[in-house]
Formats: sequence, structure tokens, C-alpha cells
Amino acid sequence: MSEITVRVPEGEQKQFAGDATVADAIAELLSNKQRKQTVAAGVGDGLVDLSVRLDSLGLETVELRPVTISSDEGLDILRHSTAHLMAKAVLDLYGPDLKVAIGPSIADGFYYDFDRETPFTPDDFEAIEAKMLETARSGLPFEREVVSKTDAIELFEKKGEQYKVELLKEIEADTVSLYQLGDFVDLCRGPHVPNSSLLQVYKLIKVAGAYWRGDEHNAMLQRLYGTAFADKKKLKKYLNDLEEAKKRDHRKLGKELSLFTISDQVGPGLILWQPKGALLRKLIEDYWKDEHYKHDYELLYTPHIAKLDMWKTSGHLDFYNENMFSSMAIDEVQYQLKPMNCPFHIEIYKSQMRSYREFPIRWCELGTVYRYERTGVLHGLMRVRGFTQDDAHIFCRPDQLEDEIFNILDLNLNILETFGFDQYDIYLSTRPEKYVGSDEHWQKSTDALKQALEKRGLEYQLDPGEGVFYGPKIDIKIKDVLGRSWQCSTIQVDFNLPERFEVSYIGEDGKEHQPIMIHRALMGSLERFIGVLIENYAGAFPLWLAPVQARIMNITDAQSDYCEKAYQELRQSGVRIEKDLRNEKLNYKIREAQLAKIPYMLVIGDREVESGTVTVRERSGKNLPPMSVEDLATKIKDECKVVLG
Repeated sequence: MSEITVRVPEGEQKQFAGDATVADAIAELLSNKQRKQTVAAGVGDGLVDLSVRLDSLGLETVELRPVTISSDEGLDILRHSTAHLMAKAVLDLYGPDLKVAIGPSIADGFYYDFDRETPFTPDDFEAIEAKMLETARSGLPFEREVVSKTDAIELFEKKGEQYKVELLKEIEADTVSLYQLGDFVDLCRGPHVPNSSLLQVYKLIKVAGAYWRGDEHNAMLQRLYGTAFADKKKLKKYLNDLEEAKKRDHRKLGKELSLFTISDQVGPGLILWQPKGALLRKLIEDYWKDEHYKHDYELLYTPHIAKLDMWKTSGHLDFYNENMFSSMAIDEVQYQLKPMNCPFHIEIYKSQMRSYREFPIRWCELGTVYRYERTGVLHGLMRVRGFTQDDAHIFCRPDQLEDEIFNILDLNLNILETFGFDQYDIYLSTRPEKYVGSDEHWQKSTDALKQALEKRGLEYQLDPGEGVFYGPKIDIKIKDVLGRSWQCSTIQVDFNLPERFEVSYIGEDGKEHQPIMIHRALMGSLERFIGVLIENYAGAFPLWLAPVQARIMNITDAQSDYCEKAYQELRQSGVRIEKDLRNEKLNYKIREAQLAKIPYMLVIGDREVESGTVTVRERSGKNLPPMSVEDLATKIKDECKVVLG
């Protein structure tokens, strides 16, 4: 039997017999501490189990990259393995009553889908977790076996597992890998941890409905969600963060703070803004417009529908049709609710001949668009069917492209920082499988974005295949106070739509040239951005952004007239203020104002009436010295200026 050379990143290497496993090599080449932390190994671009024989890798020299349980890859493997552990526990407890579907790892944990007539409830979690722990402590190995697809289909048909059979029939390969944990066998690519003893730190989180393969025409399954970690401290922190996230849920706070409503009568995914929510939105929109005016943008307004033919020209009907609502007939002509604003801006551009001297042309619009989202994925403000994009399109010459990307990045990061977001991840998304335009244009667009990020010294990650159908893009995902990421900003370079719409300008040489079009949104969807703001601040918005900055309240009816006068003066000075003149105890009024998360509570008693002042109590509970109405108005304006300039 020929020997195989195995090398690890530290430079150690050794010869092994072909029938030795990855685990054998790890044991010889790593320290005891490193070996205990290793749950899988990287070989080339892939990951393999520790139980894999070296000769099965088909290499004379194997470069092994140990994957530790504390790494991101290791955590993903641990969670995927825990999904199998949970599926086994559920089958052990309820076996005759259910069928299994799929169970992957996800960003914060894992899930498994089950077909069961009797609904799961959170009351079942304790029994399932106990059964999982029993199996985990038994130290059962994850055993991998490669079998023919035919044999696998026969195996799962005997078990009555129709979902596995359906998946297998779509696999083109002749062989597949199965993993066995005790008596539970699953169709799976792997890899997995060596044995179940490593899977003792987990928690089941929730149960939800999920259509098989995400198709609403298929069976509704029950999805059990859980999470898992390598140590108890991280699990405890995650569960604490989860509880904090529940308190910050924008749907809960949106109702408590009277910001927005979603009505079944109107329809799912369509937002009704209440007065306070509408005012919050106005504050954001006014700031956005002012900042864009300072940065030499011009404002546009466009309709909510357009002829269907325009969406054929743009390519949306070919590449985006599943996300668009059905068209409607008006005067025997088909019209379409707009899913995007860009074709309208192109038509405005084409309304007259353009010269190279006009460039760059920067147009922005708070444009409401409509997209068909499946009912199952709708989620408060975060996933809706009608939303407003803070959209902009820049038309420029090739020699201006780099500077324009710089300008967008600077404006983007400045606006995000104003709202309190200074932590973010940047992604460069490249060409997807379905796309329009030439490979040359795609390469130029991608290079322009890449160079701009590198010259600005911004760290980024490649996100292969995640560009839009007409161009590559930069995505900026902001992080909130709980460290959660939210997709907001996007910058896209587009050679394709100008070509499809035959857009041109007269160059310095007197000839027609095609401009470059940049699509960009800084906050993305205003609805989602406001949802993120609500959760980031737990509804306690900073003073400049608070829909209500102050609430004035009297101690007795004797101060009502003075309160009314002070209220009017503050309102006229621009302070966003409410009044509470009810015949209620002061502590009750203060408590209600605190629950409403109002920055300043203004208390008026006889002393304040006599001195012509107000006593100011902060949201935190701190009392400020009495001050005049005029001084309070100045204080509030000055505090806002610190942020807005």
C-alpha cells in the first residue's frame, strides 16, 4: 500500500498508510490540545470528516487544515450535527407519527422540518431536549457511508420517508453519502462532528410552519428551531440577547408606541403609518433630502405604475417576474405596479438630449415600490409588499465613475453614522447565473467597485454570484447594538440598462456615447430601516429623531392654563411636544411618559407657575434644574444641532 504525505499549516508533515484516517493524521501532527479542539478538516476548498480515509481523497500529498470547534466553520458543523441529534430525538419520541424533511444549520443555529399531524408546541421542548441529552451523553459516532443513489432510494422508501426520496430523485450523481447516528439515518453531505458527546450545549427556541421547499403549493411542515454552541457561556449570552431582542421587537414596540399598523382589511405586508410613525418618517425623509441637496443631488417624483412594455425593455419581466404583482389592463393596455424606480429615471434622462458637460447627473427619489412577497416571509416592517426606497441614480462618464463611487461611499457612511450605526460589514457581490450584458461590462463594473473600496481602505468580503441581473454591487450590512446584521445600503454599477434603453449623450468629440448608470440606496427600504432603528434604540430614539421630544404635565387642574400656554410656545418654537392635563396622579403620568420613551417630561406645579419656569425630568429619571420655556426650547435645538450640524 502506497504512503501518503500529510502536511498541516504549521509546516509539520508525515507519511501515512493509505488506510489511515484524517483523525490518525491529526493525532500525529497536532498537539493534544489542538487535537481535542478539532472536529473536521479542510482539504482544498472542501471540508471532510475526521473518519475519512486518506486514500479516498485521491491525493499523493494532502494539505490538511484543522477545523476547530470554536471556529466559524466548526460552529456550523456543530449546529448541523445538532440538527441530526434533534431529529433522532424527535423520531425516538414521536416516530410513528411523523416524517422528516431537511435540517440545515443557519446563521444563529439550526432547524429541522417535520411532517406530523399533531402540532408541536413549546411544551414539547423539554422532553425533546432531555432525549437529545441522553443521546449526546452516550457518545454515539456519526458514521458516514457512501451508497448508490438506487440503494438510498430503496432504503428511504422502506422507511416511508417520501421527502428524502424526492430529494434523491433530483440528484444527478450515481452515489450519495448517508450519515447514521444510532438508528437515525439521514441523507447528508456532511461533515459532522466525530460523535454526539460534543453536542451537549443547545436550546430549542421555537416552532413555526414552513412549506416543503418553500412552495406554498406544497405540504405545510412544522419547523423546530434551535441553537447550539461549544460552551455554556456563549449559549447563555445568546439566550440573553434573544430575550433582549424580544423586548426590542419592532412589531411589539410599534404597537406600544403607536407608530404603525398592519390591517387584515388592507392586506398583509402593507403598512399604515400612525401620526407618531408618520412624523418619525418625516424626520428621516427631511434629513435625507437636506443631505442630498448638500451633495448636489436633484429630487425626482415618479408614478406608481407604468406600461408593461417598459418592464420588458428593462428586463424585469424576464429576470424579476416572480417578485412582481400581476399586470392590470387600463384602456386595453397592460400596466404594471412598479417593483423598481430606475426605468422612470431613465425616461426622465431621455426627455432631452444630454451633453458631457452636464455630467455627473445625480437624481434621487423616495420612491414607493411594490413587490410580491409570499405571505410566509412577511415580517412587520422588515419584509413588506409596499415600501419606499431611498433611491438614487447617477449618470456619469467613464472617467467620473471612480469619484462618484467615492462620493456615494462617503455620503453613505456619514448618513449611517448620523443614525448611530458605525459598525458594518461590506460585501462585493459579483455576477449571478442569470444576467444581462456583456462579460466585458461586468468585469469593468466589478473592477470599478473593487478599486473604490480598496482605495478608500474599506475592508470587504466577496459574495460570489449575488449581484443583481444587470450589474455587480456593493452591499453594506449595518450592525445594531445586539450585533445583528441588517442589509440596508447598496451601490450598483450598470452598463446594461443604458444599453437596453438606448441612452446616450453627446461627447466632447460631438459623437453619441453611452453613459454609465449607478444605482444606489443608502437606507434601502425606509420601512426596514425604521424597523431596525426601533429595535436598535428599543424605541427610545435620540432627541433629534424622537417623534415626541417632550410631554408637559400638570400636578393639579390649577396649572392647566399655564401648561396650555407653555405647550403652545414650545410647539411654535419647533419642539415636538404633547400635553397630559388629565386629572391623574403625577407619578402615573410620569410612568406613562417613560413607557412612551419620551426624552423630556415637563412637570408644572404652583411653584413653576409663580416663577414662569418648567421642571424638566429626563427619560433616564434624572431631574434638571428649573428653566424657562425659552431656555428649554434652545436646549432642545442645541442638542439636535450637535448631531445634525
